[in-house]
Amino acid sequence: MGPHPAVADVRRAIRGSLADLESGALVLVACSGGADSLALAACLGFAAPRLGLRAGLLTVDHGLQPGSAERAHRLVRLAPGLGLTPAAQLTVTVGRDGGLEAAARQARYQALDQAADDLGATAVLLGHTLNDQAETVLMRLARGSGSRSLAGMPDRFGRYRRPLLGLSRTRTEQACAALGLEPWQDPHNADQAFTRARVRADALPALEQALGPGIVAALARTARLCRDDADALDDWADAAYAEARGLGAGLEVAVLARLPGAVRRRVIQRAAVAAGATASALAAVHIEEVERLVTEWRGQRAVDLPGGVGAVRRYGTLIFASNLS
Repeated sequence: MGPHPAVADVRRAIRGSLADLESGALVLVACSGGADSLALAACLGFAAPRLGLRAGLLTVDHGLQPGSAERAHRLVRLAPGLGLTPAAQLTVTVGRDGGLEAAARQARYQALDQAADDLGATAVLLGHTLNDQAETVLMRLARGSGSRSLAGMPDRFGRYRRPLLGLSRTRTEQACAALGLEPWQDPHNADQAFTRARVRADALPALEQALGPGIVAALARTARLCRDDADALDDWADAAYAEARGLGAGLEVAVLARLPGAVRRRVIQRAAVAAGATASALAAVHIEEVERLVTEWRGQRAVDLPGGVGAVRRYGTLIFASNLS
């Protein structure tokens, strides 16, 4: 008999994600002990040697819950039995800038990056699933985000890969059960203080009840379609940005004026960030105000942007600089 269908699905997803790596490359899995990352870890330990790859495990102790260090230590002890060597426990200090979720994420990725560098890893696998993708799209939709944000989480960024974006959370739970693994239930996942927990427990079930089953898959499919659109628009915007810059540092209004709004706003965003605007705080409302200097020009004053940067129109050019008046 072959493996359980859920186990086969996870292994197949891993093989597809790692098919381009050279023989002997080291692949690490970031494992919290939850069902998603635990199934990913166990199936990576099986699949990696069959692909000619080495596999290891990293687990991050955020220090936010009682017993977190011991849970992380148990995962490190479990790793060799799953075929994952090396295995390391990474202890981080989580700040409060941007909220607990954002601060924990920043600390986690910093630790993973450093460990991957130290170990010479080619790729780090993350256990995000179809459900995580749907939750992400719904949260960003509520913020009025554009197509790039609605594209959700990419399956690859830098050294990181997400093999399980096409599989449901239920599937990873089934894989763990079939492999005799007992996942850890993170209490933060049910803590209503966190937006994602509220979306998971309340918003998505309410949508399923109101609109019928299939909402999770539909939101994930929306993310994939938005990503294709956003990639095409970004390519167009890159070319238009190069043209609009001309010989100077500003943007030529004549070039911006003939662009579709979706492309023009991307060009403005690129110029603002290049001038020093804070990318994480640069919202659609800021970009739209700058765009009015092109589309609704009435001699307006400079537009203030996050990071102490402003934008002003002078002699047919949009200028981005500090201390504009």
